Amino acid sequence: MSGGRKVLAGFLLSGFLMASLGAVLPVWGYHRDPPRFIAVGNYFLSLAAGTVASPSLARRLLVGWSLSRTLVFACSLSSAALACLALLSPPLSSWWRVAGLAVLGSGVGILNFTLFHAIVPGSYPDPASTVSLGGLWYGFGCLSATLLAAATLNAYAPIGVLLLMALVPAAFAILYAATPLSGNSNANSARHSGKDFRSLTAVLFTLLLFFQFGNEWSVAGWLALFLIRRVGLSPIAGLLTLALYWLLLLAGRLLSIHILRYVHHGLLLGVGALAALFGSFLLYFTNNSFGAAAGVVFIAGGYATIYPLLAQLIGRRLPQYNAGFGSSILLLAIAGGLLAPAAVGYAASILGVGVVIGLPFLGTCMVLTLLMLLWVESRLAQ
Repeated sequence: MSGGRKVLAGFLLSGFLMASLGAVLPVWGYHRDPPRFIAVGNYFLSLAAGTVASPSLARRLLVGWSLSRTLVFACSLSSAALACLALLSPPLSSWWRVAGLAVLGSGVGILNFTLFHAIVPGSYPDPASTVSLGGLWYGFGCLSATLLAAATLNAYAPIGVLLLMALVPAAFAILYAATPLSGNSNANSARHSGKDFRSLTAVLFTLLLFFQFGNEWSVAGWLALFLIRRVGLSPIAGLLTLALYWLLLLAGRLLSIHILRYVHHGLLLGVGALAALFGSFLLYFTNNSFGAAAGVVFIAGGYATIYPLLAQLIGRRLPQYNAGFGSSILLLAIAGGLLAPAAVGYAASILGVGVVIGLPFLGTCMVLTLLMLLWVESRLAQ
């Protein structure tokens, strides 16, 4: 595997680490009574805080370290965090896990920041394809984390499941240790990333990714607990349904990339948004596994059309690659993806677990509104 492919494959690890929390919640027993929704909200908030705070450290590391060494550090830190979380499993205080997830978030943030600087300008002539390919790797990582949790839930204690998860970033650390990488190792482009956000187009794209990631991760972070508590599925069935969600997102994005050239983008977006809204209704009112699966099919199918469309719009409207801007926009998107399930946890402690579906419903409406604003802005700019 070439250095460029290994860099993009790093997004698989990013997705794996991000999806680990949603997959491990049933492993930790958070589907049982009494409900501990506030603790789960704290977990997502801590993971978000670590992710958002880490780029400043990543910049300092890249000043004196090579890209390979920084990636090895990020992978090793993530592996150590998962190993510590294994030792801090319930019944220990949840605040220990909050601290461990902050460290894991730092590892994810440094990893993402460094991956964008390891993408050598000119090696990927089509920004849209690069963004889409990175998203596919990311989705495969999310699917892998969920399947690993489902496969080991009844076979191992929580400490065993998390120790197995810790082996994945450890393997990537070994991979990057043996891979010399060239790129923007001095992170100079990061100094100019703020200028990119001065344009209305960049702001709208950032908000779109913020809310769309929030929609996807509100469902992904809470789907297993929602199905176990509200629908009555077993923990393994809940995790397998979550895996179905990731699989459909992955397959739908692959399909959408190929049909974008043949189908009007507005039509594809409208169908996707309506499918997601319909799936939310199905999932909210279902009381059986078939209804749950059908709701997940419509939600994932709807969400799957949105990201490739955004990737193509970004590649066309913001064609000049900038590592600092790329990592910043992904950072804000991930922040939305983690703050949304944190908000769900706090709201669920008051309104019940049904709010898991309500927040993505509102978020989808916001995405449609922002896309219409982006369309108006493009018309006015002509």
